[in-house]
Amino acid sequence: MNKPKLWTKDFIIVSGANFLLTLVFYLLIVIIGIYAVNEYHASTSEAGLVTGIFIVGALIGRLLVGRIIDVIGRKRMLIIGLILYILATTLYFIQIGITFLLITRLLHGITLGVASTATGTIVAQIIPAERKGEGIGYFSMSATLATAIGPFIGLYMSQHTSVQVIFSLCLVLGIISLITSFFVKVPALETIAKTSESKGFKLSNFIEPKAIPIALITLVVAFCYSSVLSFINFYAVEMDLVSAASFFFLVYSVAVLLSRPFTGRLMDIKGANFIMYPAFILFTAGLLLLGSAHNSLTLLLSGILIGLGFGNMQSCTQAIAVKLTPSHRMGLATSTFFIFLDAGLGFGPYVLGFFIPYTSYSTLYQVLGIIVLVSTALYFLLHGKKERASLKAVA
Repeated sequence: MNKPKLWTKDFIIVSGANFLLTLVFYLLIVIIGIYAVNEYHASTSEAGLVTGIFIVGALIGRLLVGRIIDVIGRKRMLIIGLILYILATTLYFIQIGITFLLITRLLHGITLGVASTATGTIVAQIIPAERKGEGIGYFSMSATLATAIGPFIGLYMSQHTSVQVIFSLCLVLGIISLITSFFVKVPALETIAKTSESKGFKLSNFIEPKAIPIALITLVVAFCYSSVLSFINFYAVEMDLVSAASFFFLVYSVAVLLSRPFTGRLMDIKGANFIMYPAFILFTAGLLLLGSAHNSLTLLLSGILIGLGFGNMQSCTQAIAVKLTPSHRMGLATSTFFIFLDAGLGFGPYVLGFFIPYTSYSTLYQVLGIIVLVSTALYFLLHGKKERASLKAVA
């Protein structure tokens, strides 16, 4: 029996738009703090706020759009989000002070939250049910590529051109995303999508309860991974491994890109536990190895292990969140997943920063590795045992 087609025009366009949105995010995040210091003489804390307030905006955007996306329409929400995203990008060209830059970053984050939630919801809808894990794995690779290419482009351009050219590139990429998104065809939802939402203020109107258990796991592992995103360069300077560290996220991305086609397919066939338990072990091993790295080889090997671990956890937990949720609440499930993911990645560095003066980076990574290992038990309690029971029932 032939499998339903995955690589459709719509899947490619939505994945491409998600890639460009994420690319702009990571491109700007590596240069915006330095820009704030050089242009507005911002303090270190102000520069950190300029960088981090974008994440706060993304969280706000996801909370806002999760409830209304199926009322407004998923494609329409994507178009609206991208138009607002482009308008927010143009605000970077207005240089009237650090306060306005903070407002711009907040608004830009909100529009990214709206647009990226729409892409995640649409792609979860258009992927065939029997290829959900595989499809979301491929879709997540668009963001993984952006995490490697975005910082490279940002740092390269900051050394060879003006910040205005960088902002112009971001604007062009947003416009390309908008134009291509007009050609996406999103299937109509069932009538239940129009009638099931209750009126009045209820938490379930903003958060999908069924997605919360797996989203909590996402929060914990993202919190641990945020230490890698934020402190790897400081750690590399401390160990005199700066040249090797520049390749860390490249090998991380290669590990994810090579493994996700297989892990997504295995998840659909064998179930989430078949991927998640080894991923916990690999992520743990990667952090422990990173904490004990003393040469380039071990540093890069830790990047491979972390990519195989956290990189596959990210797509697997997203697929779980979507699979647990009725189709008419897929938008809320996607929003819930990304809210917890962003919270872990965004607030993790701030919280962990309090511990840095009292411990070494090496110790920090080793402690976080143990936390990941312990969170395996949390996964079992919140989802793993239910997954095992459902697979036994089917068998």
